Amino acid sequence: MASWSLRRSIVALACLSGGLAASIQDPDLALPWDASTHRQNVKDIFLTSWNAYMEYAYPHDDLTPISKSWTDGRNGWGASLVDALTTLAIMGETDLLEQAVNHTATVDFTRDHSGSPVSVFETTIRYVGSLLSAYELSNKTYPVLVSQAQTLADKLAFAWSRGNTIPYGTINVNTTVPSDGTTNIAAAGSLTLEWSRLADYTGNDTYRALAENAVREIIAQAKPLPGFPAQGIDPATSEPVGAYVTWGGGSDSYLEYLIKYPRLTNTDDDIFSDSWATAVDSSINTLLRRSTVGNWTYLADQDDSGTIRHIGSHLGCFMAGNWIMGGRLLNNQTIVNLGLELNEGCWNTYTSTATGIGPEAFAFFSSDGNYTGSTPSTSQLSFYNEHGFFITTSYYYMRPEVLESNFYAWRYTGNTTYYDRAVAAYQSFETHLKTDTVAYAPINDVNTAGGGGFIDDMESFWFAEVLKYLYLTFDEPSHISLDEYVFNTEAHPYIAPAAKSSYGSGQLYPESSVPFKTNSGILPLVSAAQKIPAIQTDVKQALSTEESLRC
Repeated sequence: MASWSLRRSIVALACLSGGLAASIQDPDLALPWDASTHRQNVKDIFLTSWNAYMEYAYPHDDLTPISKSWTDGRNGWGASLVDALTTLAIMGETDLLEQAVNHTATVDFTRDHSGSPVSVFETTIRYVGSLLSAYELSNKTYPVLVSQAQTLADKLAFAWSRGNTIPYGTINVNTTVPSDGTTNIAAAGSLTLEWSRLADYTGNDTYRALAENAVREIIAQAKPLPGFPAQGIDPATSEPVGAYVTWGGGSDSYLEYLIKYPRLTNTDDDIFSDSWATAVDSSINTLLRRSTVGNWTYLADQDDSGTIRHIGSHLGCFMAGNWIMGGRLLNNQTIVNLGLELNEGCWNTYTSTATGIGPEAFAFFSSDGNYTGSTPSTSQLSFYNEHGFFITTSYYYMRPEVLESNFYAWRYTGNTTYYDRAVAAYQSFETHLKTDTVAYAPINDVNTAGGGGFIDDMESFWFAEVLKYLYLTFDEPSHISLDEYVFNTEAHPYIAPAAKSSYGSGQLYPESSVPFKTNSGILPLVSAAQKIPAIQTDVKQALSTEESLRC
């Protein structure tokens, strides 16, 4: 299953360059003349959604726009409000940001308000991630945000309370008891950006050690493919569960953070960059496919039996931007070019539908077969023969990944094709996601005129990710530059140091059968925030000037 370009990719990856690290962004990138109009239109969508949330859902987690009510799917701490902090800062909405920080300062993160287990992963990326990023984006004006992040992390740390290196997936924060059961590598291995930044601001390096050691433990385990762990893992034993391999949900952000963590920290330990490069190499060797119609580039899954499944997902489409970023950091143009190809395949799932919006999941055929785990229908076959993929899960849940990768492609190339795609996307949202009640909502069927009806839920990542990536596509490239910031998987950007001259050793990571063991403590000691000013009790006093929030 090797084309000339695939063989060339494998060779290029085996000889990774050790030269100067390239910038990610095109230094000559210039905005088209109408950028300010599109930027304002996206902000208007955000504010319409925000105002509806504040009227009908505040202080709960999410708005249900059809019923004009709310849900508390993220433990009742105001997920949409907290997740939106960084977008408010980036959009320059200082008054709304101040109001949101005032509320956030009053949230009791030591008690669950929903009766549901607390996801360590989701709580980290949405709450802890946003709190720390918003602290930076507001010029470190609100130290209470770091204090609240620390309070929450001290509860989440009980996911390691049984002497385990892999954190349990959920805990009861009221009792601090972890929930038994397996987890996945995305949940266990996507905490390093947030917890290392918390360590920086509190002076307590145990936060970093807990998150980093979990990744090291995953790297040390036996894997179905070199550098590519199985999706499932057991916290009690640190052993893999099954052998399923995917860039989609359950594995996605583990792979994403393998290259983002060394960029954010400039660590001298090559284990993370080399593991990412090895996973990419395995993906090119084993998972990369091109469709028999349209020659679109996709990454397939490999199931527990070692069988290739010709499937893709909206969640998995983040990988295109990740490969563009990682390829630049490793000075490997082959990876960058494949990232751009993967981006084309993902965008094709948007442009091919009746709404101009991509589905939750899809499948395709390639020269080695068409196995997906189920038999495609006649209508699916017909759709494939026209578009080079077919829809397997038709709804759009307001996910960001395709627009995220499009943003990376735009900032890297400066090609206005990607800019125009962002315009088309938000215009499709305005047409098909805007409800007759309030705000915007997911749709049931992206390939039905009108979207096939609404789903009554507006998740917090609509504020945190979708509208942020769209807004930044139309914003000055110097604002939140990809050469100066690293985004967490919820699109919360962190200030990064100047890039190193190189990332990784230039070699693929050798597989080892020796498990990694940690000697560090299992719980962070509660410590004062040593690197920030004293916490202000009245955060309204903190914004004393009209200084711009743009860093």
